Amino acid sequence: MLIALSIRDFAIVERLELEFESGFTVLTGETGAGKSILIDALQFVLGERAGPEAVREGCSRAEVGAEFRCSPPAQAWLAQFEFDASTRDGAETTDSATVLVRRTLDDAGRSRSFINGSPATLGQLRDLGELLLDVHGQHEHQSLLRASAQQQLLDGYGGLRERAREVADAFGVWRNAMRASAQAEAQRDQAAAQSEHLRQLVEELTRLAPEPGEWERTEAEQKRLAHGAALLEGARFAIDGIADAQDAAQSRLAKIAARLTTLCAYDQRLAPVLAALAGADIHLEEACRELNQYVANCEPDEGRLVQLEDRIAALHAAGRKWRCTPAQLPALLESSRMRLDGLAGAQDLEHLRAAEARAAAQYQHLAKSLSGARQQVADKMGRAVSRAMQDLAMTGGRFEVRLVSVDPSATGMEKTEFLVSGHEAGAARSLAKVASGGELSRIGLAISVIAASANLVPTLIFDEVDAGIGGQVAATVGRLLQQLGQSRQVFCVTHLPQVASCGDHHLAVRKSLQIDGRPVSRTEPLTGNARVHEIARMLGGSEITQLTQQHAREMLASR
Repeated sequence: MLIALSIRDFAIVERLELEFESGFTVLTGETGAGKSILIDALQFVLGERAGPEAVREGCSRAEVGAEFRCSPPAQAWLAQFEFDASTRDGAETTDSATVLVRRTLDDAGRSRSFINGSPATLGQLRDLGELLLDVHGQHEHQSLLRASAQQQLLDGYGGLRERAREVADAFGVWRNAMRASAQAEAQRDQAAAQSEHLRQLVEELTRLAPEPGEWERTEAEQKRLAHGAALLEGARFAIDGIADAQDAAQSRLAKIAARLTTLCAYDQRLAPVLAALAGADIHLEEACRELNQYVANCEPDEGRLVQLEDRIAALHAAGRKWRCTPAQLPALLESSRMRLDGLAGAQDLEHLRAAEARAAAQYQHLAKSLSGARQQVADKMGRAVSRAMQDLAMTGGRFEVRLVSVDPSATGMEKTEFLVSGHEAGAARSLAKVASGGELSRIGLAISVIAASANLVPTLIFDEVDAGIGGQVAATVGRLLQQLGQSRQVFCVTHLPQVASCGDHHLAVRKSLQIDGRPVSRTEPLTGNARVHEIARMLGGSEITQLTQQHAREMLASR
C-alpha cells in the first residue's frame, strides 16, 4: 500500500508531503484544483513518460518520491533485481517490507529514477508499479484492458492460479522436449560425424593415458638425465675448488685465518673478521658434504632417459594431432569423453520422441481440465459483474467473459476476453473498445469489487468513476468503494458528496495564486467540521447553508 508521497515543483504543486492509511480515501476539490495531479505524480514516479511541461513553471527540476509497503510479489521482484533495501549498502530505507521510489525531471525533459536509492530504468519502474498500484478511469492506464490481466483476474476469481501454474510448467517441459527432439534430428548426421571423431580421439588418448601434471614431471626429469654428465662434472669441479685442489678455498681460508689470528693479538678489532671467516668455513664444509652426496647419487641412467624421451615424443605427437599442448591432453581426454556421452544421448531419437509425446499428453490433460474449469468460472463471473452493473447506472447492461481458442501456450489453450454490452439487447463488445471512460471505470469498479480477492495489486485508484451518475447510483458507488477498501487501499477522485461521504479518509485539494501570479495546488486532510464543510460545499455549491451542513452531517453519520 501507499505509505507516503512527496512532490516538489511538479505541475502546479510547489511542495507537498502526505502520509496515507489503509482503507478508502477520497480526494475532492473544485474543478481544476489539481486533484488528478496527485494521480499523475504517482504514475510519473512509477515510470509514466512525462515531458518538461510537467516541471512547475519557473522551476528547473521536479521531483516525486513515493514509499510503499510491499506485497509478497513486489518483495520477490525487488529481491530478484537486487533492489531489496535490506541487502544493499547505503539504501534509503532498511525495511525490506517497504520500497522507496524516487524520480526527478529537469526542464530539458531529462529524468532520473531510483528504487531504494539505486538507479533504475523506466521499464523497471513500470514493472514494479504494476505490482504496487493500479489506476482505473483512464484507458491507457488500466490493467483491465490487457489480455494477460484479464486472464489472471479470471484465474484468481475462480481459484485456478495453481492449476494455471501447473499448465505453464507442463508447457515448459513439453517445449523443451520438442526442442531436444528437433535439435537431435537436425544434427543427427553432424552428431554422427562428431561422434566418430571423438571416439577415435578418446580411444587413442585412452591408450596413451596422459595424467594430470605428467608432462611437467617428465620434462623436468628428462632434462636432468639428459644433462647428467654436465651436472656430475660441475659438482666434482666444485668439490675440487672447495676442498681437494692444491689451492682450494678451504685451504686458502685457513691460511688467511691463521694470519689474522696472529694480528688479532695486537688489535681486537679484527676479532669480528675472524668470526665471519669461521662461519664461512662451516658453510664451505656443509656445501662440500652436500656435493659429495649429490655425486654419489648422480649415476647416469641411459635406459630411463630413453624411456622419458620416447614418452615426450609420444605426448608431443598426440598434442600436434589433436591441436593442443602436451600438458592439455588429460583435460582434452576428459572433456571428449563427456561430449561423446552427450552426443550418444542426443542421438537417441526414439527416447527423445517418446519423452516429447509424454510431455505433450501431460500438457493436453492439464490444459483441457483448466479450460473446463475456466468456462465454469467465466459464466459465474459474467453473471456476478452483470448484477453489479445494474446498480451502477448501467441498467440492462451485460458482462461476458469469452474464452477464445488459441494455439497451445504457457497460459493454456484459450485466451480470455472481457466483453460488455451497455443494454440488454445490445451486442457485447470488447472492453477495450468501450467508448465511455466513466462507463469503463464503473465496470472496472464492479470487477474489482467482485474479484478483490483475486487482485494482487494492493492499491487501487479510481479517477472519475462518478461520471454521468448521481443520486442512489452514486451512493452505491460509494458503498462499493468502501467495501473494496476493506481488503485493499483505495483512492477515489470524486465530485459527488454521496461517494465522498463514504470515505474512511478525506483529502481536499485547493488551488490558489501566489504573489507572482503562478497557480499552486495544495492538499490537506479533512476531519470533523472541516470535512462537514467540504461535503456541504459539494452538496450546495459555493453557498453553504445550515441545511446543507446538516445534510452533510447526516451523510457522514450514515456511511
